[in-house]
Amino acid sequence: MKIAIPNNGSSLNQHFGKSKSFMIGTVENDKIEKLEEVSTEELAHQHEGLADLLFKHNVDVVVTGGIGAGALEALRSKGFKVIRGAKGECKDVIESYISGNLEDKDVMCNHHCDH
Repeated sequence: MKIAIPNNGSSLNQHFGKSKSFMIGTVENDKIEKLEEVSTEELAHQHEGLADLLFKHNVDVVVTGGIGAGALEALRSKGFKVIRGAKGECKDVIESYISGNLEDKDVMCNHHCDH
């Protein structure tokens, strides 16, 4: 399984569309086997482009803080499971998901929301 998180350094970026990169964790046997940072700088606020990029990287789950309706729809149209309302260090967030301690908090935002 692969889990993608919009990141700002080692932390989850609270604004999905403004993220300049994503941390993609490869999980096998309930352990993180690999963490890879993928640049998305040229795709900021390009919902379909971000969804396509994550699809090409064989991502299964996207964990984010806040996300707008357009980005959420683009991800769901590609079949991704989306968990909203997360925060913290990317590795910790992935481990929380693996252990079943991370639930979707139905966090939505628009261009004027603050996180």
